[in-house]
Amino acid sequence: MISWHDLYTVLCAVVPLYVAMILAYGSVRWWGVLTPDQCSGINRFVAVFAVPLLSFHCIAASNPYVMNLRFVAADTLQKVIVLAALAVWSCLPARGGGGGGGATRAPPIDWSITLFSLSTLPNTLIMGIPLLVAMYGRYSGDLLVQVVVLQCIVWYTLLLVLFEFRAARALIAGQCPDTAAAIADVRVDPDVVSLAAMRPGERVASFKAEAVQDALAKLESGSADQRQNVKDDGGENGGGAGAGRAGGQAPAGVMMRLILTMVWRRLIRNPNTYASVVGLTWSLISFRFHIAMPIIVRNSISILSDAGLGMAMFSLGLFMAMQPKIVACGNSVAAITMAIRFLLGPAVMAATSAAVGLRGTLLCIAIVQAALPQGIVPFVFAKEYDLHAAILCTGVIFGMLIGLPIALVYYIILGLL
Repeated sequence: MISWHDLYTVLCAVVPLYVAMILAYGSVRWWGVLTPDQCSGINRFVAVFAVPLLSFHCIAASNPYVMNLRFVAADTLQKVIVLAALAVWSCLPARGGGGGGGATRAPPIDWSITLFSLSTLPNTLIMGIPLLVAMYGRYSGDLLVQVVVLQCIVWYTLLLVLFEFRAARALIAGQCPDTAAAIADVRVDPDVVSLAAMRPGERVASFKAEAVQDALAKLESGSADQRQNVKDDGGENGGGAGAGRAGGQAPAGVMMRLILTMVWRRLIRNPNTYASVVGLTWSLISFRFHIAMPIIVRNSISILSDAGLGMAMFSLGLFMAMQPKIVACGNSVAAITMAIRFLLGPAVMAATSAAVGLRGTLLCIAIVQAALPQGIVPFVFAKEYDLHAAILCTGVIFGMLIGLPIALVYYIILGLL
């Protein structure tokens, strides 16, 4: 049974996080203490130092050799099932639209990416660990660290692959609308970190075609320098072969190389990638050979990682204050977004947890973890790639406002059951 003391313990652990968020919001909206430029600097500090060091601290302190495989399997199975369902849905014939070929209708992959983010990627590191530790004890924190590792290394990378795949299709469709099938290779400028950096009319890539004549015709309106980027990769009769392969989609191998190149460029420039990989590597070494981290190194990391949680919530409050309104996507869409985040995600997690044999407290931890507010990383991606950013923004902001009471409701109900 859940007692008032249990609820008070949970509130004591989580309310201070909301205090940091409210103070940040008020410093911009109510008191005018911080300017937009100052907010940008704080957010940059949090993204580059505070959160990566917090991730490293949590991962490095968790023993990977006592990983609960069933708990990890339940979390993984939830995401796989959602991905499979969305893949099947995206392959179904589109309804409506007619006429112009559905130019104004969002492609299925767009909604698949957004729905995957909303239903399976909660704010586990910043909100989940302190909340569930207060609810279910220190062991729940260790379990969530395992989820955080998979989130950072596997699922955010997969999400990035999906975004870059969408951007690559848009790049090729926009710059090679009639000769996509003739492309043999795509080379992106070295200074381009993401295909999302492409602007209308801007060329960030050169295309090597199998048929030079046909390719020079995907560029007849371009400049001489742009036409020079196209090199012949076919034979003397390549023009006819290229004409026969014009149109359609780029070859799968070309798309795969392009996507992997851009994803790799993003990952090696992301501090969280290094924090997760180095943290996991250190935990594997330290718990295997019982090696303690040198005090001078531990203190150097902890001085910033200890502030990471509070600074992350403060940064979230600044983000909320900088938005024109809390519900950015409209009330009806916001309601659907909240239903997906707080009902569908936990429901699928409950099913997958039961399927792998989770019972008792472990089942409760899995469900409450799935009912956390929306993670902010998917919103950052959505904003950068210009895909349903208003929906993810609402999921982050409004989800944080109602996330604590909803988590408490789940906690009480599951405790009674």
